[in-house]
Amino acid sequence: MERRKTRRVPLGRAAIGGTSPVLVQSMTNTDTADAEATLEQIARLEAAGCEAVRCAFYGSGCAAPFKRIKNAAKIPVIADVHFDAELAVLAIESGADKVRINPGNIGGEREIERIVRCAKANGAAIRIGVNSGSLERDLFEKYAGATAEALAQSAIRSLRFVYELGFFDVVVSIKASSVPVCVEANRIFSKQCDAPLHIGITEAGTYENALIKSAAGIGALLLDGIGDTVRVSVTGDPVREIAAAKRILQAAGARRFFPEVISCPTCARTKIDVCMLAEKVESILAETGKAVTAAVMGCAVNGPGEARHADIGIAGGAGKAVLFANGEPLGSYPEGEILSVFKKYVEQNF
Repeated sequence: MERRKTRRVPLGRAAIGGTSPVLVQSMTNTDTADAEATLEQIARLEAAGCEAVRCAFYGSGCAAPFKRIKNAAKIPVIADVHFDAELAVLAIESGADKVRINPGNIGGEREIERIVRCAKANGAAIRIGVNSGSLERDLFEKYAGATAEALAQSAIRSLRFVYELGFFDVVVSIKASSVPVCVEANRIFSKQCDAPLHIGITEAGTYENALIKSAAGIGALLLDGIGDTVRVSVTGDPVREIAAAKRILQAAGARRFFPEVISCPTCARTKIDVCMLAEKVESILAETGKAVTAAVMGCAVNGPGEARHADIGIAGGAGKAVLFANGEPLGSYPEGEILSVFKKYVEQNF
C-alpha cells in the first residue's frame, strides 16, 4: 500500500500529512466552558493514546476555559466552530492549534477570508469540514442531494478559495453517515487535491455499530492510501474511540501499536482448546509488552504453513502442541506446558 502524497500541515507540536504517521484524534463531549471536566476527559484520552483532541467552541464563554484547556493539555487542541466566524476568530486568538469550520454554515467567502487572516497571523491551521448535513444549497441542488460528488466539490471549492488567499495549512474532512457515500467522496477529492485528509464516518452510532461502520469506511480509505488523521465517532465515552482507531489503523497496515494474535476459527480437526490458548497468548503478550505477531492454530493443516508470517506460534494436536517461529517447528510439548514454553521463548527472543 502506497500512501497518498499530501502537504504537511503543522498542528502544535505534531503535524498532519506529509511523512507524518496517521494521527489518532477524538473530540470531547464535556462542556468546554467547564475546563476541569474537559481537562479530566482529555487526560483520559491522552492516557489511551489520543494524539489530538477537538473541543466544541460554541460561544464567547468558551474563550477563557479554552485557553486554560489549551495550556494544560499535552496534545494539540482543536476548536470546533459552526455558524459564527467571530467565534472561529476568538478560538484562534484563544490558542487553538487548529479551527474546524464548515463552509456550508460559516457565512460565505468573506467570513472564511476573515478566519484565514486570523489563522495566518496566529500560526493556526484550519480544517475545512464538509458533511452531508450542511452542504451548500447550490451544490445540493446541482447534484440532487448530498451525493459523494457534491460533498467532494464542496471541499474542493473551499480549499481552492483558501489556497488562493495564500494559506496552505489546511486539512480537509469529508464525512457522511453513509459509508459508501463517505468513501467515494474522499476518493474523488483525493484525485484532485493534495491537502491532508481527516477521515471518519460521522454519526456512526453506539460502539459496535460505530466500530463496524468505521472499520469498513476508514479501512477502505486507508487501504487506498488515503487518510492522514482519523477519528472513530462513537456515541458515548470518547475514550473508546482511541483503541478502535488504533485497531483499524493496525489492521489496515497503516501503523503498529500493539502485539497481534492471529488464530484459526477451529473445525472438526481441532483437538486443542484454541480459544483458551489464543486468549492466554494475548494476555502474555500484553504482560510482556512485546510487539510481535503470534499465531494460535488448531491443527497441522493451518499451523506453521499458513501462519508462516507470524513471528511465533502454537499449532495444536491431540494433547500436544508444536511451538514454531517463522514457520519452522521448534519442538513439541504437552498441551499443559505449551504456554509456559511460549512465554519463556518470547521473553528470551523478542
